[in-house]
Amino acid sequence: MLDFNHRPKFHEQVGSLIDDALALERDAQTRRDYLGASRLGVACERALQFEYTRTPVDPGREFSGRLLRVFEVGHQLEDLAIRWLRLIGFDLYTRKAQGGQFGFSVARGRIKGHVDGILNSGPASLGMGYPALWECKTMNDKSWRDTVKNGVAKSKPVYAAQMAIYQAYMEASIPGISQNPALFTAINKDSQEIWFELVPFDGGLAQRMSDRAVRVITATDAGEVLPRFSTTPTHQKCRFCSWQERCWGGS
Repeated sequence: MLDFNHRPKFHEQVGSLIDDALALERDAQTRRDYLGASRLGVACERALQFEYTRTPVDPGREFSGRLLRVFEVGHQLEDLAIRWLRLIGFDLYTRKAQGGQFGFSVARGRIKGHVDGILNSGPASLGMGYPALWECKTMNDKSWRDTVKNGVAKSKPVYAAQMAIYQAYMEASIPGISQNPALFTAINKDSQEIWFELVPFDGGLAQRMSDRAVRVITATDAGEVLPRFSTTPTHQKCRFCSWQERCWGGS
């Protein structure tokens, strides 16, 4: 009797083993118990609240093994970007002398952020001011080209919010970092093209993001579930929300 059931090919078997191993590695990691500054720009405050309370995502909405591989490739490209910037004369620090990333912790440790790097100096021909925040992201071709065309504030508001709140809260430990534009770096994962953009500090944006963090924490302490944001649906369904209307909490 013929068996018409699909039998995974060799490359599929190996890929599946890798994805399963990455998923197990992810599940073994300690989940954050604070609001991360990198996520405060997400429009859906309910999604932020669910992340903060470590609410399990809907079944089947966990990060896939393929997506975990995408994240890992992004980390490796960031290491290359660090090497390239240092090669052309940037004095770039990504770790403190005693170890660990540069970052901040406020609200009794309930709001935290860890920056990609701090620029202490660089090529004089660029005319940059120091110290300056350095933030690096990797993107697919379509996303990268939209960022180049429209700028990070319009194309990637979550990243813009992240940088603003970093500059605001890092000022206490690195005086002057909010006075100088941040250097935003975007690497095209498909072509290895690089986009560099100077992003001035947006104090109003930083304040709005700080207020949002306080709102999420206060609502959670009070046992209040914040409303979802769904008036402008995206193409990605929220990982926490089985609602048919899609919200901005998608990953």
